[in-house]
Amino acid sequence: MPKKILFAATLFAASALPSLAQLPAGTTDAAQTIAPDANSAVRTQANEALEKGDYRGAIKLLLILTDRGPNDRQDPQLLYNLAYAQDAIDQVSNAEANYRRAIQADPNMLEARVSLGLLLARAGRPEDAHTELLAAANLPNGDAPVKARALRALARLDLASNPEAAREELLAALKLTPETSDDTLMAAELAERAKDPAAAEKEYRRVLVNTPNDPDATSALAGIVAKNNPTEAASLLNAALTANPGNPALSAQLAVLYANQDKYDQAIPLIEPLHAAHPDDLNIDLLLAHLYSQSGAFAQADPLYISVLDARPSARLRDDRAANLIKLRRYAEAETLLKQAVAKPDAFPTKEDYGQATAHLAFAASNNNDPQEVLRALSLRATVLPQSPSSLFLAATAHDKLHEVKLAVDLYNQFLAAAKGKFPDEEFEARHRLVTLAHMR
Repeated sequence: MPKKILFAATLFAASALPSLAQLPAGTTDAAQTIAPDANSAVRTQANEALEKGDYRGAIKLLLILTDRGPNDRQDPQLLYNLAYAQDAIDQVSNAEANYRRAIQADPNMLEARVSLGLLLARAGRPEDAHTELLAAANLPNGDAPVKARALRALARLDLASNPEAAREELLAALKLTPETSDDTLMAAELAERAKDPAAAEKEYRRVLVNTPNDPDATSALAGIVAKNNPTEAASLLNAALTANPGNPALSAQLAVLYANQDKYDQAIPLIEPLHAAHPDDLNIDLLLAHLYSQSGAFAQADPLYISVLDARPSARLRDDRAANLIKLRRYAEAETLLKQAVAKPDAFPTKEDYGQATAHLAFAASNNNDPQEVLRALSLRATVLPQSPSSLFLAATAHDKLHEVKLAVDLYNQFLAAAKGKFPDEEFEARHRLVTLAHMR
C-alpha cells in the first residue's frame, strides 16, 4: 500500500457553484405600463407577499394574474415574479417554465435570463445554463450588477473546461462592479489551472487578508505550500480549524498532511470525532481506515474497510482491505479477496494499482502455502510491472515448494543479484536454500 494517503477533493468537497442563487424578484407594479384594472389589488398583495418572503402565498396570487388575459399579452414582470417565487421553494420545473415565458414575453429581460441560467446551473445542466447566461451577458442594455453576476456565473461554469474564457469573463465582470473575495478566489483557481502556483499563492493570501481563515482559501493555500513548507501548511489549517471547528474538509486535509509525515498520533484524533459525529459517512470511514492501517492499528481498520466495501465495493478497496488482512496474518481471507479483485484488471484506476494488487495476492498466497496461485499472480503482475527483488524471491520460493529445483535455484540467484543487501532476511533464506538445493540436484 502506498505510504502517501491521497486526499480526494470529491471526498469533502464544497458546492461547485456557491454563488449561483436566484435574483430577487422585482416588485415594480406592472400596471404602470398597462391600464389599471380589477387586478391591481391582487398585484399589490402579491408584491407584499414577495417582500415578506411568503412565496407560497405569492404564487397563489401570481397564478391568478398570469392565468388571465390572452397569451400574447402576458406581463413579463409578473411571470418573472412567479418564476422567482417558485424557484425560491425549489419548484424547479415550474420556475424554469415561467422564466422562459417571461423571456418570451420580453427577450431583453436581463433578470429573467440570468435567473434561468442560475437555476439551470444548480439543476446540473451546465450547457443549458451557459447558453442562457451568455445570452444575458450579450444583451445590449441592463443593470450592471446583474450583468456582472451573469459574467461571474459564466466564469464559474467555464473554470474547469475553458479557463481562458473564464478569465476573460471574470475581467469583464470586474469592469462592471468592484472585486469581491470570491473574485480573488476564482483568480487564484485560474492561476492554479494555468500551472502558476506562485500567482495562485499570492491570490489566496489576498483572500485571507480580507477574510481570515476562509476554509476554501485556506485549504487551497495549504495545498500549495505543503509541498515545500508542511509546517506552515499545518499552521494555516490549524488556525482555520480553530475558526471553523469540526470542518470536515479542513480536518481531513490536516490529517492527511500529518499522516504523510508519519504523525499518526496527530492525524487520527482529528478524524475519530468526525467519524463519531457522522457514522454513516463512508468517506470518513475510509479515511479513518487508511489512517488506522498506516499507523499499525490493523484490527481497528478492518471493520471500517468492511463497512465501506459492503456499501461501495471496488477492486481498489478490496486490495486495501486485503493488504490490511495480510498485516493481521489472515492470509487465506486476503487471498480470497484478492482473487476477486484481480479478476477484473480494468476495474483498477491504473495499471500500477492492478500490479500492486497482484503482488499482494502473490504474497498472501505464498504465506497461505499456495505456490500455484503465487506463480499465477506473478504472471499477472508481469503484464504491467517489471521484475523486482520481491517478485523474484516469491517466484523462487514457489518453485522451491513445487520441487522445481532448477527454476528455484535460478530465481534465487537472480534475487540475490538484484537484492544487493537490501533484503537481509530474504537473502539469508535464499542462500540457505541454495545450499540445501545443491545437494538435491
